[in-house]
Amino acid sequence: MNRILLASAFLFATLSAASADELPSASPAARPAAKTPAVKLVEPHLHIARSNIAGHARIALTFDACMGQADERILSTLVRERIPATIFVTARWLKHNPAALAVFLQNPDLFELENHGENHIPAVDTPTLIYGIASAGSPQAVKQEVEGGAAAMTAAGIPAPHWFRGSTAKYDLSAIGEIRAMGYRIAGYSVNGDGGSLLGAVITEKRIASAKDGDVVISHINQPTHAAGEGVAKALVDLKAKGTEFVRLEDVEDMGDDRTTE
Repeated sequence: MNRILLASAFLFATLSAASADELPSASPAARPAAKTPAVKLVEPHLHIARSNIAGHARIALTFDACMGQADERILSTLVRERIPATIFVTARWLKHNPAALAVFLQNPDLFELENHGENHIPAVDTPTLIYGIASAGSPQAVKQEVEGGAAAMTAAGIPAPHWFRGSTAKYDLSAIGEIRAMGYRIAGYSVNGDGGSLLGAVITEKRIASAKDGDVVISHINQPTHAAGEGVAKALVDLKAKGTEFVRLEDVEDMGDDRTTE
C-alpha cells in the first residue's frame, strides 16, 4: 500500500510540474512594475525689488491665460481700477479671445503680455506627468512649446515676449537652461493666489490680499465660471485701498531662484 501511495504521489508531482512548464509565465501586469526614475522638478520662486516704504507695499500681479475664455470679473476690475499686471498667454487662448486681446492692446500702460507657451504643455524635457498633464518630454518639444507661443503672440500684434512661464510652473533644471538659452527669463512666483483657479472666492481673496512688499502673485484670468475669480477681483480692490503699488515684471528689478533670471 505504501508503495502505491508513493508512486501515486510521484506521478501527481510529475504531472503538476509538467503542467506548470506548459502554462504561460506571469503576464507583465502581474509582475512588479519597473520603477521609472523620478524626474526632479522645481517650482521656482520670483520676487521683485521692494519699495521698503511702510504702508506702501510693491507687488507684481501675474495672470495665466491658459485656455478657455477671459474672466471679465478680473479684466474689468484691472481696467476700471487702473491696476497694472503681467499676463501670460498661450497660443490656444489667443485664438479664442480676440476681444480680450483687444482690451490688453488698447491699454499698454496697464498690461504686459508674456509667453505661456503654444499648447499649455509643461516645459519639462523628460517624459513625465504633472498634475495629470504630459510634459513636453524632449528638448525639441520644449523649444517648440516656447517658440510656438512666441510666434502666435507676434502674429497677433503683441510685442516679442521676454518672459516665459510654462504650464504648471514646474520645470526640470535642464529645461530651465534651454529656455534661458533662448533668451527668456522664467517667471516663478511667491504667492499662489487662486490654487490654479480651483480655490473658493473667500480663501483666494485672503491669499492675494496677504501679499507683502516684493511679492509676485500668480492667479488665472481664464476661468470665468470658477469662484476664485470673484475672490481675485475683491482682493485687487482690497490691496489698492491699502495703498499697494502694483507693477509689471518689466517695470522693476527681480530675483528668481533656480537660475531662472540670472
